[in-house]
Amino acid sequence: MFKKVLIANRGEIAIRIIRACRELGIATVAVYSQADAESLHVSLADEAYCIGPAQSSKSYLHIPALISVALMTGADAIHPGYGFLSERADFVDICEEHHIKFIGPSSSAMRLMGDKATARSTMEKSGVPITPGLGIVDNTDEIREFVKKVGYPIIIKATAGGGGKGMRIVRNDSELDDSFALCKAEAQSAFANGDVYVEKFIENPRHIEVQILSDSYGNVIHLGERDCSIQRRNQKLLEEAPSIAITEDIRKKMGEAAINAAKAINYEGTGTLEFLLDEHALGGKKFYFMEMNTRVQVEHCVSEMISNIDIVKEQIRVAQGERLSYTQNDVKLTGHAIECRINAEDYEKCFIPCPGEIEGYIAPGGFGTRVDSHVYTGYKIPPYYDSLVGKVICWGRDREEARKRMLRALNDYVVTGVKTTIGFHKKILNNKEFISGDFNTGFIEKNYPEVLTKK
Repeated sequence: MFKKVLIANRGEIAIRIIRACRELGIATVAVYSQADAESLHVSLADEAYCIGPAQSSKSYLHIPALISVALMTGADAIHPGYGFLSERADFVDICEEHHIKFIGPSSSAMRLMGDKATARSTMEKSGVPITPGLGIVDNTDEIREFVKKVGYPIIIKATAGGGGKGMRIVRNDSELDDSFALCKAEAQSAFANGDVYVEKFIENPRHIEVQILSDSYGNVIHLGERDCSIQRRNQKLLEEAPSIAITEDIRKKMGEAAINAAKAINYEGTGTLEFLLDEHALGGKKFYFMEMNTRVQVEHCVSEMISNIDIVKEQIRVAQGERLSYTQNDVKLTGHAIECRINAEDYEKCFIPCPGEIEGYIAPGGFGTRVDSHVYTGYKIPPYYDSLVGKVICWGRDREEARKRMLRALNDYVVTGVKTTIGFHKKILNNKEFISGDFNTGFIEKNYPEVLTKK
């Protein structure tokens, strides 16, 4: 059993981990930058230490400071949360060198999935469906030969990419050379790695992901799928589980594919397999592997709500060397859950961040309603990090009850002093296409093009 866990993160996910540790009887160590001295996770942890100035590179990403605090406090393990160092294989290696357990997968598994071209190859060998594509390409001649077989459009992607960076959609031959050069340049600038690969581009797919849990004994389970299709420029806004676009047959196959993928790389902990669902493929709906997130997801809460399984506690138990507490037969998914990410942003001005002091704050409550947040009245949202105010998660016996409960919760949610995206989420929830379930990743561009243009 861990006696003490250092949490190498901030905000709501740090609080989420603190609460899980407390239920497991594990002491916690918080770290914070100078800009986060008044953050709630600092006061909730058993110990808290400042590790640097506001810049992430000098605080939350500064590995020597994190390791120093872990050694000084006698922490057995480090939980990275999401973002920051959560998918840095070199950080895992450094933790191991200092005999500190990294709560997450091995560095080898992380490297296999971190390089997207390698991940595609690994999944293909494991029998997981992948979109037609090429590995790392050095010139456009290779791509033109590929296009002769699959046709346009295609997408060029940075193999080290993430967050929507290092991607170019190519719709005809005249765009290819410039797009290839621009994509490589952006990849080199953003990730210090100019390698790119190519896939057939699926027009307006559904973005579906499967939550998995696995231990070091080869046991793997999945907790069903989440639909993450409501997104703006590849950034998720709203997630729900289960997906109403999935048939039982596809759900079974997707779950099996996710389990096979985890077993293929000896994965340990919590992770997410992301898929594209082509609803208009010849012969019926088809799904394809996109990437694996080797960490806890922001939207893990919706899977917790329908499975009644605490993903973070299970993740910590597995890291301690325990077997999974559940088998696949134990997993019973009930009802429907929706999560809205509420950010301090002005959605009427292209979602520009709106840091500042929260003058009034009342979180919604009631049956089937959960709020994960780190803010309070008087808290100042700093301009240096993401602008998340909180995540509202609502459960219902069916999708319509969950939708109506979310609308009620958002109407109850009071945040004054800064602009938020609460109003935009209400628009989404009242949209006829969203209500019917007939939408895809092009939903925002189609229905709200005005929010994508700076004014």
